[in-house]
Amino acid sequence: MSDSAWQFPHRRYNPLRRQWVLVSPHRTERPWQGEVNTSSGFPDIQYDPKCYLCPGNDRAGGKKNPVYKGVFSFDNDYAALLPDSPDPGTSSRPELLLAESERGRCRVLCFHPDHGLTLARMAPDDIRQVVDAWSDQYQELGGVPAINHVQIFENRGTMMGASNPHPHCQIWATEHIPDEPATETNALIEYQKSHGSCMLCDYIAIEKAEASRIVCENDDFLVVVPWWAVWPFETLLLARQHTGSLAGFSDRQRTSLAAILKQTTTRYDNLFETSFPYTMGFHQTPTDGNEHPEWHFHGHFYPPLLRSATVRKFMVGFEMLGMPQRDITPEGAAERLRVLPDLHFTLK
Repeated sequence: MSDSAWQFPHRRYNPLRRQWVLVSPHRTERPWQGEVNTSSGFPDIQYDPKCYLCPGNDRAGGKKNPVYKGVFSFDNDYAALLPDSPDPGTSSRPELLLAESERGRCRVLCFHPDHGLTLARMAPDDIRQVVDAWSDQYQELGGVPAINHVQIFENRGTMMGASNPHPHCQIWATEHIPDEPATETNALIEYQKSHGSCMLCDYIAIEKAEASRIVCENDDFLVVVPWWAVWPFETLLLARQHTGSLAGFSDRQRTSLAAILKQTTTRYDNLFETSFPYTMGFHQTPTDGNEHPEWHFHGHFYPPLLRSATVRKFMVGFEMLGMPQRDITPEGAAERLRVLPDLHFTLK
């Protein structure tokens, strides 16, 4: 298909999720009279006495934070999962009404004591401390016998439901492998069986050859707007080396991950000159005790903004009832992010 043909409606296949996405580039010209949000701007408060994540403050659950100087983690005071959960006893119910217990742990990890920072505005050395903490948490929680998956994720901005602007992420460790990574696991296994190689290793080679969807890269990581992207400025962070988890990274790779995270989030902020909202998370080897040679570490960025800092993409109508749909081609989105500077425009 020629480049011009991509400007007409077509659909693209996502091999990780084994689903299709409809691409309709001509819809970018349609007028917008829908919801317009308020731009989040950039916080400039280093300490908020009312913030339950700032050093020394009381948390919502009543416990007091230490006066931490770097990364700080704690068990979530309002955890969605508990170490012990009784069986709901559904054995006598019909198979269409199944339920089962789910044990787990939920933690909060504060990136930095400065209330006004984000990954984009943090120093690379400080982000490296966060990367080390992520690796430690993955190994600690994944080593618990009842835990089979560790999900690290960050919701950034009120548009993505973040309840507190302090720089932090969450870590949910679950007894069962959740649907998204389970779907990816099955797809990676089937691809390896049929091709004798890793899906994401092969995908990296394709992206390097075509280059049109690359946003930024370094010696150890590549960030692209994936061929199958659903969200307008969605990106996929890929480890160049076939490594399953943070635990397998070398010292250099951890430093490189910190650098590529800063580059990516800085480009996001510079796109619409706002503190860019997103949900970000890493998918890595399940901790179920089994060998997983198919697994290749990667991270997903799902930002909601569409046209500006105040107009977002909604997943409604056809997206909910039919299939995902996007207006901007992945190639066009990658070009807009790629040409942006790595330096945060708010830095003095």
